[in-house]
Amino acid sequence: MTTHAIDAAGRKVDVVMHRPGDDAVDPVAFQELRQQRREKLEGDLGSGLLRTRYFPVLSVLAPVMTQSEGEITYPGDPMALYAALSVAVHRAVDDAGPLENARHYNDLAPEWKRFPSKEYRAAASSTGFRPYGTEPNTDQMVFDPRVWDESARMKWITLLREVRPRVVLISSVSPAHRYALEIAAMVKAELPHAYVVLGGRHVDETMTATPDGGRIVVKPSGTVAVIQEGKAPPVIDALVSGEAYYAVDALMRALAMAMDLERRWVRPERVLPCLQGILAEEGVGAGKSLVVLASDETRESFCGIALNGPQLDLALLPAPYEAFAIRSHFPIFTDPVTGDILRTAHFMVSNACPYRCNFCSESVQIGHGLRRFRDDAIGRAIERVCEYVSYDAKSLFFDDSVFWSGRYRDISDFCEELSKIRAAEPGDLHPRLRRFLTDDGDISRLRNLQWGAQLTVDTLAALHSQEESEKILRQMRDAGCSYIYIGIESMSTQVMNGIHKNLRRDESRPWREKVRHAARMVKSQGITLGTSVLFGLDGETRSSIDETIHEVGRLIDDELVDLASPNILTYHPATPITRQHGMHDQLDYHSPRIDNRKPYIYFEEAFPGVVSVILSEDDIWHIHNETQRRWGGARNDTSPESVLQVEGRIEGAAGEIIQETYAGI
Repeated sequence: MTTHAIDAAGRKVDVVMHRPGDDAVDPVAFQELRQQRREKLEGDLGSGLLRTRYFPVLSVLAPVMTQSEGEITYPGDPMALYAALSVAVHRAVDDAGPLENARHYNDLAPEWKRFPSKEYRAAASSTGFRPYGTEPNTDQMVFDPRVWDESARMKWITLLREVRPRVVLISSVSPAHRYALEIAAMVKAELPHAYVVLGGRHVDETMTATPDGGRIVVKPSGTVAVIQEGKAPPVIDALVSGEAYYAVDALMRALAMAMDLERRWVRPERVLPCLQGILAEEGVGAGKSLVVLASDETRESFCGIALNGPQLDLALLPAPYEAFAIRSHFPIFTDPVTGDILRTAHFMVSNACPYRCNFCSESVQIGHGLRRFRDDAIGRAIERVCEYVSYDAKSLFFDDSVFWSGRYRDISDFCEELSKIRAAEPGDLHPRLRRFLTDDGDISRLRNLQWGAQLTVDTLAALHSQEESEKILRQMRDAGCSYIYIGIESMSTQVMNGIHKNLRRDESRPWREKVRHAARMVKSQGITLGTSVLFGLDGETRSSIDETIHEVGRLIDDELVDLASPNILTYHPATPITRQHGMHDQLDYHSPRIDNRKPYIYFEEAFPGVVSVILSEDDIWHIHNETQRRWGGARNDTSPESVLQVEGRIEGAAGEIIQETYAGI
């Protein structure tokens, strides 16, 4: 056990780092503790002193926005939260039942006892709110407010008082971090002994371990840094970053063992020994992650454990939707007869983008590298399609930054196999697919399945020949693909010369011509094309802004682009451009009250103080007004009037503002 300094832009913060197993409790003593608890637990359950061994849990996606009118809010399912919980929930449900049969959750256990039924999934509305009830399934234990306003606060307080959760797990991106801290503070005000765990993209980007696991580095905007500097309240008991699937499971089991058996509140001082005991007994699960725990009741001192397990194969993890209902509805997918917007599942076969753009938080250079479906990748992806169809998905969007990482062979093999099973008779399907496709409704949804994916201009127009790209697009269309999304970023050569997506530069064929060529190939196959445009990159001027708006407008006029989403460069804590622009120690993602106003609210994640220093507020107004005027109905509109039209077509929608639904997040 050694104290190491965290480098937070020159400010020193002390954290005690541990290595898994180095200072764990003695294995014999740990086994004795486990046996003693088990005997007492069995006795209390048998005598009726303890009604149940399960304790209530709530999981939360912290929302990005504070009001719905005219703003952009998260439109889809909270997939980062669902994925992070996938292993822990799967194992807990598997262990529900007789205590003697439990393998992982063989002590007290979270109230994850049963998955949603087929009927529940089919009836799930698009709203993020869901009743907890008396016998909740795993989906009912999620709080997903979408917008953080007074109504959401009251719902959260009511839920805390009703459920009295022993553990609250919060997932947050950077623009939502201030609201995650408020959500945690409300937990502590209502339930001082509840144990709060924070994870998600903001923690991933701001808290990492060195390769040897002996030290951690926290960005200035990281939760640990702002708490220890007194900028944020000490309301977090634990943080988990990285490839946290197995780490969350180990932590949840440690929390269960660290609970007092009578009152069932976590005793914080017991968490580290229990976690170390579990890790020493079982070893570290797959993936590279970091668990940081508050060391005392003040929650201002921390200790950490870096978990460096074997390389992850995403195909071997439980499906994120196994425990949760599909609630997304993307307006790009509609029923050809009724016009109803279809229930849309998110799907990923990789975790990062193979490109290294300096502004993108999804880049392979951030995090632990590119992870994919590896073992029998195509077969397992087809299984996952069938599984999601059985969960009432009528459409899919592949959220991979680049579909199958841009590998044409994988795309071709996947589309060929998907086309084959869509056309097959039910009796001819492999048993491992038939176990999901159990009735006529499942078969019908598979045959009529619509889906979309993301590609890049370079993938289509530079890295492959026109013949190869047209063949791939035909295969995608024939397999049910009806929508493709590409990131244009800019139509200005002076801007795109600094972007990694523009790999093969040719002065005789500027970027805007490659964009036009890629768009023409997509549209020639009858596929809807959505695009995103990013303003505020290096080299941006008012002239380049106008050039981009005009050239995208020409694509729309020529019916080569169906939807265009304007975005403003927002600084993420770990992206290289944040440091290059001198913003690495200037980001405020913690202050509880931020002046979030027009025109920032018209763009995803844009707040004053965290957007491109290259753009003035007048530039942002100009971008908003001119894209609205020039792109017309093709602009991904977030005005209140447009939103109400979309919401009216979604059964059960309750105040959900759709943004980037066209672009697939």
